[in-house]
Amino acid sequence: MEARSIFRNISPIDHRYSISEEALFNDLSAWLSEEAAVSACVRAETALVAAHLKLRGTLTEALKEALDRAAASVDPGEVYAEEEKTRHNIRALVNVLKTKVPPETAPLVHLGATSVDILDTGLSCRMEGVTRQVVLPLLRKLELLLCGFAEREAETPQVGRTHGQHAVPITAGFAMAEYVSRLGKSILEIERLSRQLKGKLAGAVGAYNAAGMIVKDPEELERIYLAELGLEPSEHSTQLVEPEYLLRLLLEYNIAFGIIANLADDLRNLQRSEIGEFREGFAADQVGSSTMPQKRNPWNSEHVKSLWKAFMPRTITFFMDQISEHQRDLSNSASQRFIADYVSGFCLAVSRMASVVEDLGVDRERLAANLRSSGIPGGVLAEPAYILLAESGLSDAHEIIRKITLKAEREGLSFAGALAQEGEILSRIGEKLAGLGRIKAPGEVLSWFEKPERYCGLAAEKARTLAAKYRKLMEKQLT
Repeated sequence: MEARSIFRNISPIDHRYSISEEALFNDLSAWLSEEAAVSACVRAETALVAAHLKLRGTLTEALKEALDRAAASVDPGEVYAEEEKTRHNIRALVNVLKTKVPPETAPLVHLGATSVDILDTGLSCRMEGVTRQVVLPLLRKLELLLCGFAEREAETPQVGRTHGQHAVPITAGFAMAEYVSRLGKSILEIERLSRQLKGKLAGAVGAYNAAGMIVKDPEELERIYLAELGLEPSEHSTQLVEPEYLLRLLLEYNIAFGIIANLADDLRNLQRSEIGEFREGFAADQVGSSTMPQKRNPWNSEHVKSLWKAFMPRTITFFMDQISEHQRDLSNSASQRFIADYVSGFCLAVSRMASVVEDLGVDRERLAANLRSSGIPGGVLAEPAYILLAESGLSDAHEIIRKITLKAEREGLSFAGALAQEGEILSRIGEKLAGLGRIKAPGEVLSWFEKPERYCGLAAEKARTLAAKYRKLMEKQLT
């Protein structure tokens, strides 16, 4: 067929992103392109011929090689040209393939099958392939980068935030460990679900009517056919494979996509001028704004979120494709073709997120400054003050500390400064803090409240534990 300039393509996946992500685009194209779709259906058809020959005991190595050569020789352009006459894609493919296979096997092409026996089976092969060969390696790369960041910054103090407000101290590694854990579980589930995809050779309504006219045991023919392609039969078929196998896999993709978009949003916000704790890598010749030369925008994180906005709503279509009238209608025919777009958009987002994490800079001075400069300097330590005071036996400890924070705010004091004016309260807190071994003597209590980085709980330990757990799981899956 005539080659077309990429700049005349319609989807940005095929021009804008195919240039900047050429290697990834080529990997995806091997499974998701129209050439790949035709090739998968051809492989399904030749697998069916091989299954017939195997049942008859006439499949030789020479015939198997001839079928493989025939499959490799089918040009999608030939199939499309034939479809202009047949107005039916699979019948066109069958007509072309019959001219390629050894003459004695031509009558077996498509024998006992309906179109969806080939289409659904071919789609399952492609989705398993792209998941295991492209999607999972991309996700594992990102996960290992997240593990590395969580380990590296496990003890780097950072202020925790809830409702957009300073909460209590954590560490930068702990913040990233959230995504290590969430994404890690999703990766494992994607891998599991990719092994559950099914195929079929059950005929026009799923009852093996046609195959029952050819062999004594139609289900045995189906098993042999699908084994040639590395699949198992759907437990119950209509003209379609049960849609839930593919639906569950795509929904888990979308869960992972949402996790990555959440990470992108967090990183984007942490790069705000007034926060400035993290910073994306920025090339020497890179431009942040067409008019403001000083700008260094978090554009990669924004790009990831934007891709999620474009593709996440497509899951509605995946649910709608779950429904078909009776044994089959054609209402999923066009919509299902856009699965390729979704998978591509997801992979582009994963790849971009990996590049962000790989080059992510951490401003430790800014992290420390933000931790110390909440609305009330040191105010993030109001919680331990309340806890320790309550432990000393005061039931209204929370209200006492709340009033001290109000006083600090009103008088422009640090939390430690306001606390210093409360002799009895300070003494009670100091005794408890000394009892925990956090200070050597109660008199050191104020110095402890001047260093909020001491109050990070198990943040560092959790960051290291989760990073080690998921690093081991990812490396195990890579072997």
